[in-house]
Amino acid sequence: MAGIEGPLTNGVPRTNGALNGNGDLHDPIPQESPIAFDPSLFRSYLLSLLPPIFGASPEELESIFDDDFHERVSRFAGEGRGVIYVVKKKDEQESEDTPPTYTYKLTPTLTYDPSHVTTLAIIKRGPLLDSTSPLATQLHILNLFGSDETPYESLHAVISCAMKPYFEAFVGARGGGKDGDSKMGIPVTKKKFAELELSLLHLQQNVEIPETHLIIHPVIQRAVEQARQNGQRPGISDLPPKLLSDSTFLNTLQNHVNQWIKSIQTVTKLNRDVASGTASQEINFWLSMERALEGIDAQLRSDEVTMVMECLRNAKRFHATVSFLADTGLKDTMDKVHKYNQLMKDFPLNELLSATDLEKIQEAVVLIFGHINRKLKLSPYPIRRALPLVEAISRDFNDQLLRVLTSHRLLYTPYDTFERLLSQTMAIFRTWDDHMKEFTNIAREVTRKRGEKFIPIKVVPAHAKLQDRIRYLRDWRKQHEQLAVMTAPTKGLGGVGNEIGGMDMEAEVKEAYEVMKRIDVLDVSMEGGEIWVAAENAYNERVARVENQIIARLRDRLGTARNANEMFRVFSKFNALFVRPKIRGAIQEYQTQLIDSVKEDIKRLHEKFKTQYRSSEAYHMSQMRDLPPISGAIIWARQIDRQLQTYMKRVEDVLGKGWELYAEGQKLQSESSAFRKKLDVRPVYDAWLHDIARRDMGVGGRLFEIVRLRGGGYQLAVNFDPQIITLFKEVRNLLWQNFQVPHAITNMAKDAKRVYQHAVSLMETVRTYGQTLDLVENNKGIEWLVAEYRNEAQRMVTKGMNIRWDYFVNQYDTARYSVSDGARDNRHIQFVREFASVVSILQDKTNNVIDLYKDILRSVEELSTCPYTPEAFRELLGKIQAAIDRLNLEGYANLDHWVAELDQRIEGILLQRVSHVIQLFCTEFERADDHDSRREILSRRDKRAKNDKSADGTLTLTPIVHEIRIQNQVIFLDPPIEHARAIWIHQLHDWLGTVCRLKRIQSSRYEIGLQMQGHTVTNLTYTSLLTKFPDATLEKPFALIEQKVQSLKEYVAKWLQFQSLWDLEAEYVFNRLGDSLALWQQLLTEIKKARSTFDTSETQKSFGVCVIDYEQVQARVNAKYDAWQRDILSRFGVKLGNAMKEMHASILKARNDLEHHSIEGLVGAPRRF
Repeated sequence: MAGIEGPLTNGVPRTNGALNGNGDLHDPIPQESPIAFDPSLFRSYLLSLLPPIFGASPEELESIFDDDFHERVSRFAGEGRGVIYVVKKKDEQESEDTPPTYTYKLTPTLTYDPSHVTTLAIIKRGPLLDSTSPLATQLHILNLFGSDETPYESLHAVISCAMKPYFEAFVGARGGGKDGDSKMGIPVTKKKFAELELSLLHLQQNVEIPETHLIIHPVIQRAVEQARQNGQRPGISDLPPKLLSDSTFLNTLQNHVNQWIKSIQTVTKLNRDVASGTASQEINFWLSMERALEGIDAQLRSDEVTMVMECLRNAKRFHATVSFLADTGLKDTMDKVHKYNQLMKDFPLNELLSATDLEKIQEAVVLIFGHINRKLKLSPYPIRRALPLVEAISRDFNDQLLRVLTSHRLLYTPYDTFERLLSQTMAIFRTWDDHMKEFTNIAREVTRKRGEKFIPIKVVPAHAKLQDRIRYLRDWRKQHEQLAVMTAPTKGLGGVGNEIGGMDMEAEVKEAYEVMKRIDVLDVSMEGGEIWVAAENAYNERVARVENQIIARLRDRLGTARNANEMFRVFSKFNALFVRPKIRGAIQEYQTQLIDSVKEDIKRLHEKFKTQYRSSEAYHMSQMRDLPPISGAIIWARQIDRQLQTYMKRVEDVLGKGWELYAEGQKLQSESSAFRKKLDVRPVYDAWLHDIARRDMGVGGRLFEIVRLRGGGYQLAVNFDPQIITLFKEVRNLLWQNFQVPHAITNMAKDAKRVYQHAVSLMETVRTYGQTLDLVENNKGIEWLVAEYRNEAQRMVTKGMNIRWDYFVNQYDTARYSVSDGARDNRHIQFVREFASVVSILQDKTNNVIDLYKDILRSVEELSTCPYTPEAFRELLGKIQAAIDRLNLEGYANLDHWVAELDQRIEGILLQRVSHVIQLFCTEFERADDHDSRREILSRRDKRAKNDKSADGTLTLTPIVHEIRIQNQVIFLDPPIEHARAIWIHQLHDWLGTVCRLKRIQSSRYEIGLQMQGHTVTNLTYTSLLTKFPDATLEKPFALIEQKVQSLKEYVAKWLQFQSLWDLEAEYVFNRLGDSLALWQQLLTEIKKARSTFDTSETQKSFGVCVIDYEQVQARVNAKYDAWQRDILSRFGVKLGNAMKEMHASILKARNDLEHHSIEGLVGAPRRF
């Protein structure tokens, strides 16, 4: 760390006012009679102030208050000395493990030492301290940091962050004008502050390399010197053996080694900010660093250091010796500095700093950049440091240019000399820029090769403002010379204009120029800029009078112009003066009239361009004319560019050369330039080239490729980029547009042109193939039918997988020299045609079979809803069979299998219809006997028939009427019950036969071979459906028929019992009954009950589907029954009367017998009854 050469000045600069403790200005404290100051107040003030600032406790600060404290404070308070210092010093430590200790002292003089941690300056505001006033209002406090920092950093912080902002705030609050500030010297003070701040910043970065002296133990030093005097090589044998095992001695040596590491690290870790300071400082820093490191390396090779290391190794304290070099970082730093100095050695910076003319400066720039660009490839000097180094060189370059140009007194030189000097200066700037571009490219290349972290390669040149000023000065002098020429007596307006208004325009222009000679035109600082503006305003005021005279003359000439062409001639003659704002403003109305139309035309061009090429009519025309998009866009943009150039030429005719320097002209020119940049077709062409190169659209590889779809699965595609079809069209049109298309792309376009027709055919074929497969996939039922055509297409794909595009390209190359049209030459082209034909057939067959399949499905679906009549079923099955015959005629494969599946589907539908019919039959058969319920069932069936097309009115069972008749005294049923069973079964068979008798669909009706061989299809109808019911559906109607027949038999049997009325003999019955009145009574009861069968008002009995009519037999049976009942009843009456008589007779007899017996004679005898 650099030291300060002498103590800081104790005096404090004074101003008209003084600063209080808060930093506010006020009037000086009035002088009063001195009063003795009490040091105890200062002691209390320090005890309150120092602990928070120093981070120490009051007990640690007691060292300040020694015996001399009162004397120092009294002298500080009473004498004219205005400052006293409190220093915090770090004590030396024996080992690193012990906590640091600090010493505090109060001193009137300031010294600098690295051990000083903090220095507090206590400054008096007045000459004396007053005990009656608070010390906070009488003292300033300034903290000067120490320790490892250089004083430059603290001083820079105080100036830049405290003093300078406070001064600027005070000046701003006063609100003084520029003139007042200038008289008081405030701008100069500000400039001094800025220079001081910049100087301190430079001092921070101008790092001095501290000299490193390694501490050697005195015992080691004496041993080495003694060995040298004896002419021996020093070693640990020269030391006392006890000392080698003495822990105190070894600890001291180890502490010395640790201090060596720290001292060396202060050098190896030293760095500087290359962004500040000069380039010489950066170069000298690395050269000095190399010398310092070599000195340290020489010390480490000395005998003393070697002996210390041997002592530590002998004591097995390897942790201090093993990593010594690694801890210091000396080897790596020396290697880095040596490589950096490959760039710094022989750096030709002095050629620039010692240059005396512009030629030497230009040569120095070439040498410097040549050295940097050459050495930067060899040296690992970081690019992040090289960029600020070039900026520092730019600052030296700027200073040297100012020194050379200022010596020429530019405005005093003739215009030719002035133009030569500034042209040469601009050439130097261009040289800098050219070499700067080369440096930038090398920096980017080196960054990429080294793999360094990316940083923007950008250098901000310090001479940019000077370059702008020189460019502006050159243009200003050129305008002045144009004005001087036009006002000369023999040229331009001079002859007439001199007399107008009595003004000598030539003299006026010269006097205006004299104003500019008095200033430094190359001062680009803020003050220099203000001076330049003021001088230029004075110049413009004088020139304005000359411009008024010129304006009057121009307006006269323009006013007398008879048409636009004469106005154009006037403009073209005096257009050199149009760059002057006042002259341009005076004739603007004439210019406006002429260029308004040009602006409108340009505006229309803008609107045309903003609609974009793809939205323009030209795009649609390009598509009609087969212009590819890139070429079409380029042609469209060039057409607009040519129109814009035509309009700009008209603007130049109106405004003259240099029209772009006008305010309006600049706007028009900037818009035009920006527009032309947008019209630049080169980026479009480069982007197209980059896209073509990135895509690698060569004509090669296999003919087909398998593409993985996003949603899963794979798809066949043509291995041919569709963009390559457009490629040869783009190349053809771009060559017509004079673009240099690379040879590789041209060859690629030629190959594409040769094969694109086949590629288009293949892509269309593959697209058709994919669409056809999607159709097949969406119509699952046709897969078997088109399988043969699909297999043929797949065989063609398999064949094409082995064909490469190279065959097509090479075939065309060999076709030029082949005269035969053999099959070998056209084999690959023939494949393309065959593949297209096969896929076309597949598409046609697929579309045809889909139409037929839809018709078949429609008919099959109608089978489930059509009326249940043979005609309806036969019509639908006829349509299906016709479609199958058509499929058979057209030769679709797997027709037998497909028809078999279709037949199974039809069977399923017909089975449902048959099941429904059986269920309907059972429902009809089970309906109730009474007419009301019958009518209800019929009404429900009618309603269902309206909603269900399959129901038909013919599917009803007509009730069968059976008549019980008597003939020849014989009762019988006509027709018999078996006749009803036969009719019902016959009706059931008719209903089932509607479906079962239908002819099955067949796939082989056109197959002659099967018929000739005698193979007949046994199962031609759907009768087999009756065997395919999953449950007892078919048994149910027959069971119902049998149940109904049984019911009829039981009922008819009751009527047939009445046959006995004619067959029985009355005597036989009477004999059977005998004289038992109980049997007679039972018979009469049964006769009464049996009358309910025929003794009713109805004449028939309904059993639902069967009616028993007994009207004919009912009366005769009733009459016969009545006769029988009368006979039996009369005979029963006779029997009953006889029985009654007999009973009466027996009772009477018994009574008589009782009456003849006396009661007394019966007393003793037993009673009998």
